[in-house]
Amino acid sequence: MCKQKTLKQSFSLTGKGLHTGLNISVTFNPAPENHGYKIKRIDLDEQPVIDAVAENVLSTQRGTVVGKGGVQISTIEHGLAALYAFDIDNCLIEVNAPEFPILEGSAAHYAEGIKKAGIEEQNAPKDYFIIKEKIEVKDETTGASLLILPDDKFSLNVLISFDSLVIPNQYATLENLADFENEIAGCRTFVFVREVESLMKANLIKGGDLDNAIVIYDKKISQEELDRIADLAGIPHLHIDNLGYINHKPLVFPNEPARHKLLDIIGDMALIGKPLKGRIIATRPGHKINNQFARLVRKEIKLHEVQAPVYRCGDEPVMDINRIKELLPHRFPFLLVDKIIEIGAKHVVGIKNVTVNEPFFQGHFPEEPVMPGVLLVEAMAQTGGLLVLSMVEEPQRYSTYFMKIDDVKFRQKVVPGDTVIFRLHFLADMRRGIANMKGYAFVGEKIVAEAEFMAQIIKNK
Repeated sequence: MCKQKTLKQSFSLTGKGLHTGLNISVTFNPAPENHGYKIKRIDLDEQPVIDAVAENVLSTQRGTVVGKGGVQISTIEHGLAALYAFDIDNCLIEVNAPEFPILEGSAAHYAEGIKKAGIEEQNAPKDYFIIKEKIEVKDETTGASLLILPDDKFSLNVLISFDSLVIPNQYATLENLADFENEIAGCRTFVFVREVESLMKANLIKGGDLDNAIVIYDKKISQEELDRIADLAGIPHLHIDNLGYINHKPLVFPNEPARHKLLDIIGDMALIGKPLKGRIIATRPGHKINNQFARLVRKEIKLHEVQAPVYRCGDEPVMDINRIKELLPHRFPFLLVDKIIEIGAKHVVGIKNVTVNEPFFQGHFPEEPVMPGVLLVEAMAQTGGLLVLSMVEEPQRYSTYFMKIDDVKFRQKVVPGDTVIFRLHFLADMRRGIANMKGYAFVGEKIVAEAEFMAQIIKNK
């Protein structure tokens, strides 16, 4: 089972803000398990803390802005993208201004800071949200769309398209987050010359310059107008025929703008609050549609608060029925686990295929066969018992006995033809042979039953 991660130690970065032009310091700190990403405004008297989640996004104009109660922080996406890409789940970020520093307009310095600080594994399990069916958001007006499809890891494909002679279409892909540092982190934000004046009138990009952004001159205007905008933006005068990129540092990649859009998506997906397993395909993305997508995924997570384990019936089991019979003393008609498909240090996943030939259906009930709830609980307990017994030497010499069953809930009937998936995990470390476990039973994606168990493993006489 993958574990949650945080930083080993704090690190700080200093630079000017893209929109405010202020000199800003931001510090990334270790945080406890299940903390998530939170941002603290240390320049304010009450030092308010804002959860970095999609619902707290207030604006998406030239960056992602989160806020609550009249307090806001902008341009957070590059820092969050680095945390997400380095597999960090928990971090408290302290900043002394209403935005993060823009640095060089990418996530490179954030990535370097994370590497220097180090990453520490925590005890709590990492809670992935596994995409099992397509989720999509479209904007018919702009032609923008984001969709995510099932995949065994997090990956992205991005297509950007502009009415531009310089970058009409570009494509970028990231197959593995491990490649983020070398392939994506150093890719800078970009702006078109034709956008500069309107952004400045909106009181934005006060700290923008050729060291922290790529400026693109892609549509001819009069020399007088071009010189005027260049003076406003603090960039050199250009000849009107010289279309192209304007920047101090050469392009990192020929498709650097598309790669930067991919970077932005990762930062905005960090606001979902859980790591994803799925492939994002984005067309003409931007912070607005990214946030709409993140909010939709968060709604899906709430609908599936506890996800069913992935079960592929053709995969080789971890324990087949013969191995189960070596560990459990139960036999017909009371052996209620057919196979184990996953087992870790603190969790186990088992399968029960329910057929009409189960003996209990003769009396429960002949006209409407329903698996008794007590047997669902028993099957969960047997699955948990296999986890416990797999941890001892000579398991055949031990038996597991109930001491307590709490918070039992039955949510849906189990009937002939159903395949029940049981997932159990330890609530605490096992001590003195006593195990505390939480168990769920699923049919498809739906929870049909759940319970908490206390059991003791005792050596047979």
